[in-house]
Amino acid sequence: MSTSSPEAVKKLLENMQTDLRSLSMECKKKFPPVKEAAESGIVKIKTIAARNTDILAALKENSLEVVQPFLMGCGTKEPKITQLCLAAIQRLMSHEVVSEAAAGNIINMLWQLMENGLEELKLLQTVLVLLTTNTVVHDEVLSKAIVLCFRLHFTKDTITNNTAAATVRQVVTVVFERMVAEDERFKGIVEQPPPVQGNTNRRSVSTLRPSAKDAYMLFQDLCQLVNADAPYWLVGMTEMTRTFGLELLESVLNDFPGVFLQHQEFSFLLKERVCPLVIKLFSPNIKFRQGSCSAASPVPVEKPYFPICMRLLRVVSVLIKHFYTLLVTECEIFLSLLVKFLDGEKPQWLRAVAVESVHRLCVQPHLLRSFCQSYDMKQHSTKVFRDIVNALGSFIQSLFIIPNAGNITIVSAPVGGSGSGAQGTAQGGPGAGGVGGNLTTQAAFEYRGTWIPLMTVSVQGSAKATYLEMLDKVEPPSIPEGYAMSVAFSALLDLVRGITSMIERELTIEEGVAAEFREAHPDQEWQPQPGAHLVWEEMVSACWCGLLAALSLLLDASTDETATESILKAELTMASLCGRLGLVTPRDAFITAICKASLPPHYALTVLSSNAANLSNKAYSIQGQSVQIISPSSESHQQVVAVGQPLAAQPQGTVVLTAKNIQCMRTLLNLAHCHGAVLGTSWQLVLATLQHLVWILGLKPGLGGALKPGRAVEGPSTVLTTAVMTDLPIISNILSRLFESSQYLDDVSLHHLINALCSLSMEAMEMACGNNKEPSLFAVAKLLETGLVNMDRIEILWRPLTGHLLEVCQHLNSRMREWGAEALTALIKAGLAYKHDPPLAHNQRLQLLLLNPLKELSNVLHADIRQKQLECVLQILQNQGDGLGPGWPLVLGVIGAIRNDQGESLIRTAFQCLQLVVTDFLPTMPCTCLQIVVDVAGSFGLQNQELNISLTSIGLLWNISDYFFQRGEAITQELGREEELLQKQAQEKGETLNRPFHPAPPFDCLWLCLYAKLGELCVDPRPAVRKSAGQTLFSTIAAHGTLLQQPTWHIVVWKVLFHLLDRVRSSSTTADKEKIESGGGNILIHHSRDTAEKQWAETWVLTLAGVARIFNTRRYLLQQLGDFFKAWEILLDHIQSAALSKNNEVSLAALKSFQEILQIVTPSRDSDKSADALAAMGVPPVLIDPLSASGPGRPLVRSDSLVERLTRYNGAELQAPPPGEESALEDSALWWSAWNTWYRTGMESTRPPSGTTEKLSFIPSQPFLTALIQIFPALYQHIKTGFSMEDLRKLGVILHGAVSVPISSDASPFILPSYTEAVLTSLQEAVLTALDVLQKAICVGPENLQVMYPAIFEQLLLFVEFSCKPPQYGKIETKHVANAKYNQAEWVALNYVPFAERSLEVVVDLYHKTACHKAVINEKVLQNIIKTLRMPLGLKYACPSESTWKLAVASLLKVLSIGLPVARQHASSGKFDTMWPELANAFEDFLFTKSTPPDNVSIQEFQKNEAIDVEVVQLISTEILPFANFIPKDFVGQIMTMLNKGSIHSQSPSFTEAEIDVRMREEFSKVCFETLLQFSFSNKVSTPQEGYISRMALSVLLKRSQDVLQRYVEDERLSGRCPLPRQQVTEIIFVLKAISTLMDSLKKTQPENVDGNTWGQVIALYPTLVECITCSSSEVSSALKEALGPFKDFMQPPVSRVQNGES
Repeated sequence: MSTSSPEAVKKLLENMQTDLRSLSMECKKKFPPVKEAAESGIVKIKTIAARNTDILAALKENSLEVVQPFLMGCGTKEPKITQLCLAAIQRLMSHEVVSEAAAGNIINMLWQLMENGLEELKLLQTVLVLLTTNTVVHDEVLSKAIVLCFRLHFTKDTITNNTAAATVRQVVTVVFERMVAEDERFKGIVEQPPPVQGNTNRRSVSTLRPSAKDAYMLFQDLCQLVNADAPYWLVGMTEMTRTFGLELLESVLNDFPGVFLQHQEFSFLLKERVCPLVIKLFSPNIKFRQGSCSAASPVPVEKPYFPICMRLLRVVSVLIKHFYTLLVTECEIFLSLLVKFLDGEKPQWLRAVAVESVHRLCVQPHLLRSFCQSYDMKQHSTKVFRDIVNALGSFIQSLFIIPNAGNITIVSAPVGGSGSGAQGTAQGGPGAGGVGGNLTTQAAFEYRGTWIPLMTVSVQGSAKATYLEMLDKVEPPSIPEGYAMSVAFSALLDLVRGITSMIERELTIEEGVAAEFREAHPDQEWQPQPGAHLVWEEMVSACWCGLLAALSLLLDASTDETATESILKAELTMASLCGRLGLVTPRDAFITAICKASLPPHYALTVLSSNAANLSNKAYSIQGQSVQIISPSSESHQQVVAVGQPLAAQPQGTVVLTAKNIQCMRTLLNLAHCHGAVLGTSWQLVLATLQHLVWILGLKPGLGGALKPGRAVEGPSTVLTTAVMTDLPIISNILSRLFESSQYLDDVSLHHLINALCSLSMEAMEMACGNNKEPSLFAVAKLLETGLVNMDRIEILWRPLTGHLLEVCQHLNSRMREWGAEALTALIKAGLAYKHDPPLAHNQRLQLLLLNPLKELSNVLHADIRQKQLECVLQILQNQGDGLGPGWPLVLGVIGAIRNDQGESLIRTAFQCLQLVVTDFLPTMPCTCLQIVVDVAGSFGLQNQELNISLTSIGLLWNISDYFFQRGEAITQELGREEELLQKQAQEKGETLNRPFHPAPPFDCLWLCLYAKLGELCVDPRPAVRKSAGQTLFSTIAAHGTLLQQPTWHIVVWKVLFHLLDRVRSSSTTADKEKIESGGGNILIHHSRDTAEKQWAETWVLTLAGVARIFNTRRYLLQQLGDFFKAWEILLDHIQSAALSKNNEVSLAALKSFQEILQIVTPSRDSDKSADALAAMGVPPVLIDPLSASGPGRPLVRSDSLVERLTRYNGAELQAPPPGEESALEDSALWWSAWNTWYRTGMESTRPPSGTTEKLSFIPSQPFLTALIQIFPALYQHIKTGFSMEDLRKLGVILHGAVSVPISSDASPFILPSYTEAVLTSLQEAVLTALDVLQKAICVGPENLQVMYPAIFEQLLLFVEFSCKPPQYGKIETKHVANAKYNQAEWVALNYVPFAERSLEVVVDLYHKTACHKAVINEKVLQNIIKTLRMPLGLKYACPSESTWKLAVASLLKVLSIGLPVARQHASSGKFDTMWPELANAFEDFLFTKSTPPDNVSIQEFQKNEAIDVEVVQLISTEILPFANFIPKDFVGQIMTMLNKGSIHSQSPSFTEAEIDVRMREEFSKVCFETLLQFSFSNKVSTPQEGYISRMALSVLLKRSQDVLQRYVEDERLSGRCPLPRQQVTEIIFVLKAISTLMDSLKKTQPENVDGNTWGQVIALYPTLVECITCSSSEVSSALKEALGPFKDFMQPPVSRVQNGES
């Protein structure tokens, strides 16, 4: 309960009365005055209690009297009484009822007791109660009380001493607390400023209030006492120790800094008294050098005294902590001293306490900042802050370098040992970090043989000192090994932690403010206060070198995982701070340190060494000591966790990684992960190091760029312990997360990261250049990862990223390339797949940016890269094909960037892409890209690596054309819009619009591009491609040509079709004739295609047919174009050159095309029929001659889907021309042009070769000639009106030439079924048909045409001659077909007989019709016919074919039966005069042929032949002789002579006996004779002359008989018994028979018709006949008998002899 409550007061009164009573009792005997006083005191108290309401106040007023009895009691010096009194006084004091005066009395009384050495503890207690309970004691009283306590402190009694010391401390505190309380009270009151004082009067304290004054006096005296001077205020002091004084000073300074800062007087004391004092007291420490011999120095040096030194340092710490603002210069001195005390030459204990003091500073970052501001940043001032840090660094270094004086250095304590013996002091055990399993090793630092244990000295962030607290020690304690190191280590860490956290906190606040400012004023720029930044930067600049030196050394020496972790954390936070402040050099230095620590010792890494070199050039000296930046040594006893290969250009040995390396690596990862934004250019260091570590650990990049532990195979020398194996996935994971976190970096930092990765990659590329070693793919993999996570802002890093990866793709090392491509394509795919905002569809620029690198890859020559590129395209198409939009040109460009040197697989992949595009994406792409698709498809057709792809790409072109056709309208519209835009742009720029085929509308241009591409493919070197392309080209034109505008057709004709024809023609004519052994692989080549020339022939055929077909089907459309005639001429020229080419297939096909354009046959509409390739091209099957079906000209049928395709469009094939345009087809100029072409072709092809070079000569084939001739009839229909004689003559030459051409022996079996059969070849048929057409046309034509008849006869008669004289073809030797060996390359003459015979029949027929025509008569056609027939008639049996002369005879008879009457009719005109001798000769030649019949002629045959002869004679007798008067005499004479000769014709001697009578042609002779006689004796003789001729003939005959008989008789006589030759016998028999015939005739004839001479001659024969009777031959005898018989009629003379004689 409170001392003022009624109960307390009541209790107090009671107690006092009790005390007084006790006192009176005690003093009753010995000290009566005291007793009285006590009793009067009781009365006094009662009185006060009774009279006053406020009893306590009343008590206080009367305290002098109240206290008096007790004071007197104390004066008795009786212990019992004294104790009682002191207790009573204390009670009064505790109730605050003691007045100032009373207090003074009490103090005096206490002083006496003290001097008497009584109740010392009670005294102290009483003083303490007096001073603490109230403030009544002041000035001298107070000072007396204090002195009292001091005096008691120096008694001999320890307890008293200690109690007194405590009391002094408390009292001093109380004095200052009173002052603080007083200040509080007067806080609000404004005082008059005190007058300015000089320094003269130190005791001028008049301005101070009472408590302040007391405090001032006390503090001043404390300083005096410590300085061993007399006190001013504390009068009565007898002795004093410095240590106690210093402790008191320290406690005041520490506890009441405000007093000194607020009151000038106190500040003055501080400056003027305390600081000089401290400096003075420090002097022995400063001068002292350990180990320096004191004897040598002139003045003996005072040794440093531990208690004072330690206390001084404590005071200094306080001064520095609280008053550096007041004591700038002094603090500078103190700090410099502190730094000096760390010097190696100072005693160990001094260094230890100095380090502890420094540690105290290090945990106060704000203080450090102030140092920095106050000293380092001022000009001409010591760089205090820097020196502190450097001193710490040097201190730590010195501990390693100089062995500890007085302590044995334990070199490499055994692992697991307990370390140094001094270690078991107040500190805890070792900071043992379990590194390997159960082994608990001592935490320690070890460097170059110096082993220093590490102790736990204080909790992080607080400087709990050990030796600074040893206030009881007088002698310097022994310092355990490692203590100083441990403190310095803690100090270092606390320093870093404090500075970095302070600055970072302030930075964060500043950033917050900046952010708020930017929100409020988005338009203005935030300007931070420069001051703060300058301080931060200065602090970092000042401390980083020392820190780095120390931390690097410690890091290298550390053997404890925890310690290592702390060091790394310090380096990391410093690096990050430097980064945030933009201090590049220190940032890089710290990072370099971490990097070096991550790598094996002495690892060659250029980035790091160059950086370290820069650093070591900066020498830092700290008052003569230089701070070395120590490079890591390799001797640390660390657990090895991995062995691997270093990443270097030249293979080296292995390197080892320790656990610490891995720990550092994790810190490095942490740094990059958390502070990536501030790394800037040092990304390069970090990444280079990581790359090397990753390499040594054998991590290889996997999908998406993440690194995975590689298989053992990949690095044979990589050995990993299980410890690190478990770490690897974590490291790999952190690595990936590190790059994932790049998404949180700002743009600038991200660029730094990318640049670093790029330059790292460049190094890796250089390293991988010279050899085929496995390259480091770290950078590439990480570039990929970084790109992938930063897709949302890919634009800002795309160019540097892909630019670099493109370089990687061109690297010589395949693995490197492959990864470059992998990364690039992965990025592109990811970029396209990413959901950008705005989406790619609306951000065309971004899309093109993303696709551009894909295009760039096309410039890379390596196939593996192109493969990746194309696979990427394929995936893009499959996944994002629909959204490519404006990116299509790029993608198509990539697909189309194929070259022949790239190998099949690439082309195959690219082609897959194209197929995908054509099948799926044509509708989604902009129409402007369709042309590119066409180009690309075309380029696949043209590549020569893979034939199938070329062929399939042609199929794709067909599909594309199909697509154009189906989507025509839509495409037209879109292209139209596009065109308008382009036009506009072009106009704005003032240029003309430049695109292929410009004037044509855009949709047509698309078609034209397609046609042009197919056109190129039609002249590809490979036949299959040409064929396929040709078919496709013509099919598309046929199927879709309707879509084109009319003017576009002009381009199609001139730029596509004719251009193609020209190229094909020139290629075909120059093609190689060398035989191709076999196709690729084991393909056999048909002999009809075994040379390039033959393969080109096929192409020529196809092309020509296609063009002709287009001309045919689109005739009416083409005719509306202006230059149709010119086009027609050119087409005909092509047809002509093809027809004249030295290749049967081409020439024949050319004619088919010729036929087609002349529309001789319309192309078949029936799709079933067009199985043949030619038919598919529209060459009419009707015309493919049956004979060519299996010949060499037969094209190889290939079932192609072309036919099926065409059937869909057969509606579009043949459009009937619009009405009224049929006449256009009759355009005579076109037909005449065609006729000229036909004529030139015919002339050229049938002209025989000149010279004897038979090997080289080319002879046109039969089917060709047939086709050629077959064209004429149709052609003639259109030109007949102007067909002149000259034209007819030309035609004749060609027909003749054509028929004369021989056949090659290997074709003969096909052309001539068998030489024995007499059939016409189709060519011969055609020739005759042509002539037939002509003659029919003449027949129905106008009169003037009929002059052509003779020419036709002439032509036919020429052919007739072939029967006997086959035509010669140049100088080529031909063999008869029968003798030709089938496989010899000889020429076989045809069997012309059937042809000649057929011609002859035609002649007869024609003559039958035209015998009376004027022209026929005028041109002596009959004579010519006869003249021609003379040849076979004359040859007769010698004719090549027996049928010929028989037919000739029959024809002659027919013709004569028609012609002779005409000739007689025109006898007078003389037009037939020349005919008669011809006819006579013909009869003569035939009836008396020089050829003998073949031996094997049967009798029947002979008789038939004789019958023919008889027929001729009968003709003479019926058609000629009766009209002798119209016939020239000579002719009749010739006939007579002939008959005469026939009547006694001798036969060949070769007849057998048996046949003799038949062979004699008796019948013939008989008829001749009879005719002769009949003619001779005919009574119709019109003129004497005719009679004369017949008479003459008869006399000749008789004379002849006479001669024969006479010769026979003579021969018979001479031959004796030998029989005469058979021939002569036959002759004589014949003569005898003739005589008997003559006799018969004479009998029958009117006697008046017989000349008298005749009779005489007949009778004259008789004797000769009689002569023959002697002959021996029975045959002659029987004939003679018959001859002699009729003479009986001459036995009686006739009645009218005279008459006859006269007539």
